[in-house]
Amino acid sequence: MKIAAVGSALPQHYYDQATLARYLQGVFAADAPAARRLPQLFENTRVRGRHLSLPIEQYGALKNFTDFNAAWLRCALDLGERAVRAALDRASLRPQDVDAFFFSTVTGLASPSLEARLMNRMGMRSDVRRVPMFGLGCAAGAAAVSRAADFVRGEPSGKAVVLTVELCSLTLQRDDTSVANLISSGLFGDGASAAIVVGKDCEANGPTIEATRSVFYPDTEDVMGWNIGAHGFRIVLSPQVPVVAQERVPGDVDAFLSSRGLKRADVRSWVCHPGGPKVLQALQDGLGLADEELSCSWENLARVGNLSSASVLLILEDTMARKRPPAGSPGIMLAMGPGFCSELLLLRW
Repeated sequence: MKIAAVGSALPQHYYDQATLARYLQGVFAADAPAARRLPQLFENTRVRGRHLSLPIEQYGALKNFTDFNAAWLRCALDLGERAVRAALDRASLRPQDVDAFFFSTVTGLASPSLEARLMNRMGMRSDVRRVPMFGLGCAAGAAAVSRAADFVRGEPSGKAVVLTVELCSLTLQRDDTSVANLISSGLFGDGASAAIVVGKDCEANGPTIEATRSVFYPDTEDVMGWNIGAHGFRIVLSPQVPVVAQERVPGDVDAFLSSRGLKRADVRSWVCHPGGPKVLQALQDGLGLADEELSCSWENLARVGNLSSASVLLILEDTMARKRPPAGSPGIMLAMGPGFCSELLLLRW
């Protein structure tokens, strides 16, 4: 199984953190202490700015979950199509070549799901196998690539699209001034990313997927996720996330590598979902990595923020384009998400 190409799409509306902090201070003005904390909380995220699905002045017109979700669907379709077309073009494939379509999101709801709507817009074949995925959050980009690898393992000439679309700004909770929501308001951004995963009989210039592993941590449902109701998506984010990243994930990585006859020192590239600065630093410390080894993750966090499931594919895109590891070297791709869980892939460049 191989990753033939990765493409991404970001909304045109980009705002620096100072602008976003001023806007949200107005949103949370009824809670003066919370509003005063925002600039420092935003600075602590180490994010320079983020892309938003809508111009910032249009968010005030969204009155309820129906409005937010309608905006999500409209913007997600456009961004999703751009990301898929970019990935297909890089893989020298057409929409008609696609055999399976894996779609993940955790920031909006639609049935028929987004991949079905994009099949119509893009003229894909009617026998494409669709796999919509919801609920894996930040882990879903890596998990969807793993499930696409499962598909092409059984279809050596198969070609699968993986699409992640996360429009985190359209989950805005104006009446939630919890620390978790304030931090999230300064951390998460909007974007889409897509990957083309192909079977062993297909030509591809990207890394081979040698193995994958899913890790579920029992009784951790309250560590990360959403409280979903008439209000929309309200963040659940525990301080335990960095603890899990530092204390649990390194051992899982070592066990995964050992099963393939490898050690951590053999890995030449790390494609890691950034989470936030505390999570990424905890993961870096737990794995014993230098700043340079996670430079793509740190750079993406600063440039666009945390894009939930879309981030890990943006980091993979940067790695393939700008910091491609030596041919034949092993790499790890990993992300964590609600469950609480981890998703690991062993790549060979």
